[in-house]
Amino acid sequence: MLCSRNPYQHHVYLTTANSVVASVYNASNEVTSYFNLRQANEELNERNAQLQAELQAMQEQLYDARAELAADTALMAPAMRRFDFIVAHVINNSVARPCNYITINRGALDGVKPEMGVIDQNGVVGIVNVVGPHSARIISVLNPNLQLSCKVKNNDNFGSLVWEGGDPEIAILTELPKHTVYQPGDTVITTGYSNIFPEGVPVGVVIDDLGHKNDNFFTLRVKLFTDFARLSNVQVITNNQLEELRTLEEADQKQK
Repeated sequence: MLCSRNPYQHHVYLTTANSVVASVYNASNEVTSYFNLRQANEELNERNAQLQAELQAMQEQLYDARAELAADTALMAPAMRRFDFIVAHVINNSVARPCNYITINRGALDGVKPEMGVIDQNGVVGIVNVVGPHSARIISVLNPNLQLSCKVKNNDNFGSLVWEGGDPEIAILTELPKHTVYQPGDTVITTGYSNIFPEGVPVGVVIDDLGHKNDNFFTLRVKLFTDFARLSNVQVITNNQLEELRTLEEADQKQK
């Protein structure tokens, strides 16, 4: 009654009441804003997770597309036509250890098996030795435990390619018969004398002869085509005639 009948008191009341109400509204708004912000943050996190999943899926598609393009453009011999390829992405790799290995994101569920050859768009990468359901480990060419049967292109004489450590760009072609004709810059390829790699897969180019004192064999330095330090996409080689070849080999063993 005092405030309603006295203009001054009425004015003071409204001013004070408005201040109190404004403070309450402001506090209420801050609380509401906090919960709204919390909800917005949760929505953003969910959206970020969704975008991350979409990004990962797109990256996988990009890896596959690049690898398939690389497989299509690689220069391989006609013998490769009886082979299929499983496209994979390198998820772990080493080049500076005494024995180097590579891990890929394809495994048994994708058709990868031990003793399958692995290449990239440039040449030989290694051989599968351990396989899990979704991944596999490869013995890299940069591993002294791996030896490949190789020859100089357009020449039937062959030797063993092995990495002796040190430079990840250089391997050694040993036990190449002394009567082999070659020139620096000649291409070194696989011989196809195993069920792992077909004949004609590029490996590298001859640099020079190490000049080891051996009257029977050359020991050549070879610059590898594959850049192991930048290895990204690879193809695992599936031999479509492997079972047939193994059956024939087993039959030969039984006859002996």
